[in-house]
Amino acid sequence: MADKKKAPAAEEATAPAPEPEKKKSPIVLIVVLVLVGILLALGGSFFITKTLLSDTNNESVQEHHDPGVFIKLGDAKEGILVNVGGQKAGKFLKTSIVLEMNPGKKDNIADGKLQPAAETKILDTTLEILRSAKLDEFDATKQDALKKKLKDALNDKLGQGSVYDVYITSFMLQ
Repeated sequence: MADKKKAPAAEEATAPAPEPEKKKSPIVLIVVLVLVGILLALGGSFFITKTLLSDTNNESVQEHHDPGVFIKLGDAKEGILVNVGGQKAGKFLKTSIVLEMNPGKKDNIADGKLQPAAETKILDTTLEILRSAKLDEFDATKQDALKKKLKDALNDKLGQGSVYDVYITSFMLQ
C-alpha cells in the first residue's frame, strides 16, 4: 500500500500543478477597442480641422499690396449688357463691374489708365465668362464664385497679380 500512496505523490511532483484558467474578459477587450477608436477619431478630426482652417486662413488673409487702380468695365453709364444662359434662354444681364488693378504692371496700366491691349483682353475674357455661365450661376449666393472665376481668368490672361479684386456694383438679370 505504501507503493500506491507513493505513486500518486510521484505523479504530482512530475506533473505541473494545474493553474487556474485565465479568461480574457471581453469587457476589457471592448473597452480597449473603444478607446483606440476614440483616439483615431480625435486624431482624424484634428487633422481635418487643422487643414480646413489653414486653407481658409490662407484665403482670407491677403498679401499686402499697394492701393490698386480702379477700372470700370464697359460703358461709363451703362456698364456691360450681355445675353446669358445660351441662345434659347433669352435672358440679358446688365451689370457694372469694377476691377482693382495692380499699378505695378506697366503692360496693363500706364499713368493710371488701362492700356488698349489689356482693355481688349479684359472685356473679351469678361464677356466670354458671362456668356458661357449658366443661369443658376447668377444666383446671389454664388456671386463670390463668379467674382473669383473672373479674377482667376483675368489674371491668367494678363499675368498673375494683375487683378487684385473684382467688384460688382450693379447687377440686373432680365
